[in-house]
Amino acid sequence: MFAASATALQAGPKQFAYLDEDTGRTFVPLRLMGEYAGAAVDWQPEAERIVLRKEGEEIVLHLGRSEAGIGSEAMPLDAPPFALDSVTYVPLRFVGTALGLSVEWQKEINAVRIAQQDGDVRLPVVPLGSIRTDKSPIVHESRTFQVGGKSFKAQIITISLMDPRVELDVVPAGGKIGRTEALSSIAERHGAMVAINGAFFDAYTESDIKMPYGWIMNDGEVLNRGTGEVRATFIYDKNNLAEVADGGDMPGLIREGNIDGAIQAGPRLVRDGKVDLDVEGERFRDPKILTSSGARSALGITRDHKLMLVTVPAATIPQLAEIMRQAGAWQAMNLDGGASSGLYYNGKYVTTPGRLLSNVLIVKLER
Repeated sequence: MFAASATALQAGPKQFAYLDEDTGRTFVPLRLMGEYAGAAVDWQPEAERIVLRKEGEEIVLHLGRSEAGIGSEAMPLDAPPFALDSVTYVPLRFVGTALGLSVEWQKEINAVRIAQQDGDVRLPVVPLGSIRTDKSPIVHESRTFQVGGKSFKAQIITISLMDPRVELDVVPAGGKIGRTEALSSIAERHGAMVAINGAFFDAYTESDIKMPYGWIMNDGEVLNRGTGEVRATFIYDKNNLAEVADGGDMPGLIREGNIDGAIQAGPRLVRDGKVDLDVEGERFRDPKILTSSGARSALGITRDHKLMLVTVPAATIPQLAEIMRQAGAWQAMNLDGGASSGLYYNGKYVTTPGRLLSNVLIVKLER
C-alpha cells in the first residue's frame, strides 16, 4: 500500500527502477537515492565518477565500472552504473545497503519499496529498454473472449503508464462534483486522448445535483469522500504506479499522503492474476451487480504497468471478471456500467454511453 515519503520525490517527471533482465539486477536513479537517504551527491562528469557522502563516509562509483569504493575499501559490483536519457542509474541493492536503506520487492504491484526510519518511497520496476517513445503508448483493439461457452466482444484500450508522455486525471463533470456532462464533452474540454466512465452516481434522482458514490481524488485532492465505503478503489501516484486498493483502507492511505488520483467503484474482479470476487463483502445489494447481465466497464492493471480500459456490451460480473483475467489483467475492478458505460478514444466514441456522466477517468498524451 501507499506509504509516506518525501514530497520532493513526487515532483517532476516519472521516476522508476530499471530491471536488467539479462543480469537480474535492478537500477534506480542516483539522485533520488542520494536525496532520500540524506546523502550529498557529487557527479564528476570528466571522470564519469560518482561520489555519495553521508555522515562522513564516501561511496565512490564510476560509470561502466564493476567496482566501487566505500571509504578506503574497494568493493566488487556485479552490475556497473550507467547513464540513460541524462539520468544516472546505480545498482539498487549495493547503493541501498551502503546508504543504510531497507529494500523490499513488492510483487503484487511490481515495485520496489525503499525505506528508512522516517518513511519510504516506492518505485515501479520496468525492464531496461521497454520504454519506447518512438511509438504510441496507447493502443485500441477489439477482442473476442470465450467464457462459459459464450462469446463476448470487448473494446480494449491499453495505456503504457510508465511512458513519460502519459498523464492520468480523474475529473468531475462540469468541473464540479454533482454535475453531469457528456463523456465526449468532458474529454474534449480536458484535451484527453482517452476517457472512460468512473464511479457510480445518483443517476436516477430528479434533482439536477447527481452526487457520486465513494472516493474520488485528483492531483492529491479529495473531491468526494467515500465515508464507510469498502468497495474496490483504483489509485495511482505521481509516477503512475497504479493498483486496486481495498476500499476500507482508503482513509489510512489518504492520511499517508501518496495518492495522486482515485476512483472508487467495484467490485474487484481480479487479484494477482486470478479471478477474485466478493460482491456481497463489498456491500453490493443491487441485482444489476449481483446477478444481472448488462453493459459493463472495467479497468485492469498488468504486471508491466499497463492500464487496460475495457467495455463489454452485455456480461454478468463473474463473466466480466473472467474476461479481464483472460485479457491479461494482474489486478482489475468493475466501474459504473449500464447506461453509464462509455469509452472515448482519439476524438470519437468506441462505446457510446446512454446518459450524461458524473465523473470520468481521462488519459492525456503530451506530444
